[in-house]
Amino acid sequence: MGIVLDLETLGRETARLRNDGKTLAFANGHFDLVHVGHLRYLTAAADEADVLIVALNDDASVRSLKGAGRPVVPAAERAELIAALEPVDYVVIFSGDSPGPLLAELQPDVHCKGTDYLSPERVPEHGIVAAYGGRTVLVGDPKDHATSDLVSRIRQLPE
Repeated sequence: MGIVLDLETLGRETARLRNDGKTLAFANGHFDLVHVGHLRYLTAAADEADVLIVALNDDASVRSLKGAGRPVVPAAERAELIAALEPVDYVVIFSGDSPGPLLAELQPDVHCKGTDYLSPERVPEHGIVAAYGGRTVLVGDPKDHATSDLVSRIRQLPE
């Protein structure tokens, strides 16, 4: 089971892991309603390095990116759920719309994004990762699952 850490503690932990010769993979997202696409994405991300760090958007950033009524599940609960998934070692909650500053600070070996980006160069943070010598990879299955679709389906259910 993974551990939810604040950024300062995670920074110390990543330094320790690097001293131990471990490689770090980084995945990020909203993970508002966890579905099989999320699990497949995180499983594939974990295969890219020794340790998987998952960065989770805080509630304000999800709301700004997805609109009113989102997130459905608060950040602390989403973090606990993601940390409980077998492939995940560490979870950190971050603010802002982009994990770019977090990537620049932690400098994981691999930044893992979903296949909907079509190529690593199309990932917005690709330049940040390349600048410190990391690599960006696309992992997981085709984007056939989306939380927004789940929310829409739930809203259409009869009461």
